[in-house]
Formats: sequence, structure tokens, C-alpha cells
Amino acid sequence: MGDFKLFGKVVCVVSVGFLGTCLFGFYAIAAAGQDAQPVKNSYMPVDDKESFTTVHDRMAAAKAAIMLRQMNLLAERYDLSDRPAKGVVMDRAKPVQEGLRVKLTTGVTWDELAKMTSDDIREKGIFPKGFLPLPHANHPEGGMVFPAQEIQELLKQENRDLTRFDLDFDIPERFLPEFPPAMYLTTRPDLGDVSKGQLVTIDNYYNMFSGILNPKQIEGLRLLLTPFPQQQFNETIDRRSEKPSRGVACLDCHANGGANGAFHLVGDIRPQEFRHRIETPALRGLNIQRLFGSQRALKTVEDFTEFEQRAAYFDGDQVIAAKKGANVLERGSQVHSMAEFEEILDFPPAPKLGWDGKLDPTKASPAELRGQEVFFGKGQCASCHAAPYFTDNSMHDLHAERFYKQHMENGMMMAHDGPIKTFPLRGIKDTPPYLHDGRLLTLDDTVEYFNLVLGIRLTDREKKDLVAFMLAL
Repeated sequence: MGDFKLFGKVVCVVSVGFLGTCLFGFYAIAAAGQDAQPVKNSYMPVDDKESFTTVHDRMAAAKAAIMLRQMNLLAERYDLSDRPAKGVVMDRAKPVQEGLRVKLTTGVTWDELAKMTSDDIREKGIFPKGFLPLPHANHPEGGMVFPAQEIQELLKQENRDLTRFDLDFDIPERFLPEFPPAMYLTTRPDLGDVSKGQLVTIDNYYNMFSGILNPKQIEGLRLLLTPFPQQQFNETIDRRSEKPSRGVACLDCHANGGANGAFHLVGDIRPQEFRHRIETPALRGLNIQRLFGSQRALKTVEDFTEFEQRAAYFDGDQVIAAKKGANVLERGSQVHSMAEFEEILDFPPAPKLGWDGKLDPTKASPAELRGQEVFFGKGQCASCHAAPYFTDNSMHDLHAERFYKQHMENGMMMAHDGPIKTFPLRGIKDTPPYLHDGRLLTLDDTVEYFNLVLGIRLTDREKKDLVAFMLAL
């Protein structure tokens, strides 16, 4: 026998064989004591403590209050009214929303704010709330959330339901891309929108693309449209769908290779309140990009494709992925085929632009030409968004956190954003909302954000002209 050891009220007989059991018992009891501190943990629980019915009923009952809290936050931050721009549409017919939607603190004007230092703005607490990081609709819970139009069309075509019983989509549909987005191919620009106004799914892709894609590209598209298990949509009882689910497909978020506004939380940050909301970007123009992931800087689209399936689908937790059914793709054939299709997704046509990304003066309006001058000059936009695709394929940290004090809102810590990828601006009018988390609802908001954060001090006319130029991209 070993020695007797006394730990508080716990007596253990310590021997080589029972040492692990003794220590486990001690720490378990200690953790339940009055002075116990919460244990930091990077992992999600794997074992199921409650039945599906119990979890479902509790979370479904809490849904209304959770969504009310989120919609109140949006209403506090933004003007959500329907104000379409005259004569400006997205891919086909959906109007682009115009005007500043971010609300100012009462008694402060944009001009006054632009003249203040970041220290003054932070100390007075007047940084516009719409410029702060945007929380997930239910930040403590997180997970993929899909807009109603995507859910309805997939139900119609595939009888697959991406509805969550615990929360709904938050940003109003008028601020989302046109649905379904158009799809353009670098290999067949003569065809224009190859989707012909349809959402491409596993049910229709072959008839639509046989004779347009080569066999490898068709296989890549098939895999991009195939549902695989994901954290909230799978067969296990800790899912967030009513019925067991086959999962989600890559193009459920990147609809038609574009975007539909679907959002998630990045998987590479802990603890939960520091994770960033991520709004799904379009995959258009992937062939000219050299970094992938808004904040991860993955070096190839193959890396990105594999990362999504292995980690991002499961909040970056490979342990929970093993439980829910991770789909480990074979790099040499499957991943490569998926990437080959992704790399032929093209930007939409821009008839006013020349080969160098500059406006044709015979086609552009005076406002667009003035905006181009601001873009490449005073506005400093081209420092990161270089023509002709309007990206420098790099990452930049704007340090916007210097304008506000760190604090919690709706379960998210308003902390720093960190380095963010420079997204291409080609076709930018077709892919609202903007910034990596979708916090900026219009291009007017985007111009005002950078005007303040970069200290450019544009005039009202320069701001409007800059928006006019970006609408032509």
C-alpha cells in the first residue's frame, strides 16, 4: 500500500496503480468546491448530457427573445429602411440599396467626427456602433445560418432543410445579394450568366453543365454541391436542425459561386466571445487571388477547400468533427477537382472598364470619372485595391480598435479585428453587405468607414463620386 494523503476532506490511498484515479477524484471534487475556478477549455463537449427533445424545446423556446435582442441591436446601429438606388441593379434586376445606414450618436455629425482624433472619439464613446464588430445572431451559440431564400430553394429542389430551430437569419433580405446570383466562367465568357437565373444544386448541375465543363470540372462541381456533415447540420442529437441532416454543401453558402449572405463564426479563435462573425464572400475571380479566407491567409484554394471540410465546418474542433462525421477529402483528386472548378468562376462583366481596370472616358459619367480620380488619389483606396482586379492579394490591420473601448455586446467582445484580407472590388455592388463580418450594409457606409478610420477627410461630393465609381466596377 502507498502512503495516506489528506486533501481537504478527501482521503486517498496513493499507489502507482491508483494514482490517476485518485488525482481525477480530487480535481473533480475540488472543481465542485466553493472556491473552484472555471476551467479554460478549447474543446467542445463530445458526450451528450441531454436528449435531443430537451435541448430542442429549451432552445426553440428561447429563440424569440434571442432574435429580438439581435434585431434591436441592428435597429440601434442601422437605418434598415428600403431605399433602393435609382437605375442601379445587381446581377439582373435587384436594386442596390443606397445611402448611409450607420447611425451616428445624437448631436454629432460625420464632418465633426472626421475632424476628431481616435483618442477623443474613444474617450467620448461616439464611434458609430455600426462600425463596431457585428455579433453573430446568437454569438454564444454561433454556427452557420442561412438566409430564407436559400433555405426555401433547397427545400424545393432537394428536400433538404437548412432551417435552424434555435435562431433565424438577421440582416434584412434587401441588403443581401440578388438570389440566386449569376454565375460567370472564365472559360466561356460568351455564355454570360451560365446559371440562367437558377440556383445550381446537386439535382440540376449535370444537365446544366455537361458540354460546358470538362469531366474534371464537372466532378469538382458535384463535390462542391454535395452535402457533408457540419457542426449544426448532421445526424447527431446535438444538431440544430429539426430532423437528422445530410449536412451542408460548399455552394450552400457560396451560392452559384457568388454569395448569399450566409454567416458563421471563425473557428480559429478562443474563447467564444472573441470569435469573429464571418460573412460568406463570393468565389468570383478566385483565379487571380493568392490568399484565401478573410483572416486566415491560406495560400492556395486547395488549402482553403480542405480546411473548410476538416476544420471550419466544425468550429475548428477536430475532436467534435470525428463525432459528427468529418468528410476527409482526398487531396490529389477530390480537392484538386473542386479547386479547378472554383478557379474558373469569373467576375461579372464591367462594360465601362478597360483591360487595365480604368474607366473608358467615352462610356463613364462625370461622377464616375471624378470618383476614379478620388479612388487612385486622395481616397488612398488603390493603396490596397490595385487595378485591374482591385486587390493587392495581401492582409492589412486597420487597428480600428483605437476608436473604441473593449466591451461586450450581445455575447461578443468588441475587440480588435486583426489583419483582414484585401478582397477584390470587381463586381462589388453585387455582393453586399461589406467588410469581413457584413457590418457595412451599403457602399456609402463603406466609404464613410474608411474615411474615418484612415483619416482621409473626403468632401460629401468626393464620397458620392467614389460610390459612383465603385458601382461601375
